[in-house]
Amino acid sequence: MAQNKRAGRARTATVLNLRRPLGSMSARRGSALLPSVLTFAVIVASGGLLLMIEKGMLNGMDPPAPRGSARHAEHAGLPRRHELAVDTDFQILQEIRNRTIRTMCGQKNMPRGVWSLSPLQRKTLLQHILVNDEHRFLYCYVPKVACSNWKRVLKVLSGALRSVDVNIKMNHKSDLVFLADLEPEQIEHRLRTYFKFMFVREPMERLLSAYRNKFGEIEAYQRRYGVEIVKRYRKNAGRTAGDDVTFAEFLRYLVDEDAERMNEHWMPVYNLCQPCAVSYDFVGSYEHLQRDASYVLRRVMAPPQVHFPERQAWYRPISAETLQYYLCGVPGALLRDLLPKYILDFSLFAYPLPNTTHEACTR
Repeated sequence: MAQNKRAGRARTATVLNLRRPLGSMSARRGSALLPSVLTFAVIVASGGLLLMIEKGMLNGMDPPAPRGSARHAEHAGLPRRHELAVDTDFQILQEIRNRTIRTMCGQKNMPRGVWSLSPLQRKTLLQHILVNDEHRFLYCYVPKVACSNWKRVLKVLSGALRSVDVNIKMNHKSDLVFLADLEPEQIEHRLRTYFKFMFVREPMERLLSAYRNKFGEIEAYQRRYGVEIVKRYRKNAGRTAGDDVTFAEFLRYLVDEDAERMNEHWMPVYNLCQPCAVSYDFVGSYEHLQRDASYVLRRVMAPPQVHFPERQAWYRPISAETLQYYLCGVPGALLRDLLPKYILDFSLFAYPLPNTTHEACTR
């Protein structure tokens, strides 16, 4: 355990220290490498990619077939008529994520498979991977990354729900098959042969979404977590219903929590889905949800009438300005203490670390 913690701290320090001296140099090299300036801006913000660029790991590498190409389709057992058309930026971002994950996960002390995880890590993972045997895919769900809508899709595909647009309260357990429900040999077979995917979201935006939803709207979370947070971090708290937790208090609570035992709504994606232990075929993003979800549905050959649900009318999206407002209200020292908990989510999935400099917060 102590060895793993030391290794984790070393990885965190490496990623955090890489961003500062290399940004401008990487940007100069990038214009000759990639066609999209916007895509490259995402790439250089990733600690994992900066490491790869600095060490020349991208130079002279033969890229694997893009997801959905004929070569990939044949490898997956699909006929050529199921080749999928995807745009260049889509392929580039997927390749960046794939290579970053492979490089970061290739480091010493990273897990090499599901059975190399600790019992607690494996339990969490298997409880978050949903199974569809008819279309032969596994989906690792991440709370606050459109997982309710993906569960609707799975229920439609299994025949338990007539349409994704049916207006019912989502039951997150019924009519769903989890990898944890299966025997070890069944688990191994599906991990080896099924199409595996997950979806990710900018880490701080996901935390803000969880904070606003759970502490602003859900009384059970206010009683279970809010009361504890207020009593723990607020002087002279007195009686509280737990509905007035500040964002800074919530983040302080996360700093003090064990990442492997957190509530799933704010547990790091790395701990939920273990991308080093499971070789995911596709990592979609919340930022390109409809595009990426449509790709997955085509890839698993879902019936044409099955579509990914549109965003609910009542949903309050988090804008970049809203996120910046909340982050700028958090003490810098607190953010520095929090980042190591989520650094692998930033680095593996090519998200920039938050910018809370004086200039960024006074624009």
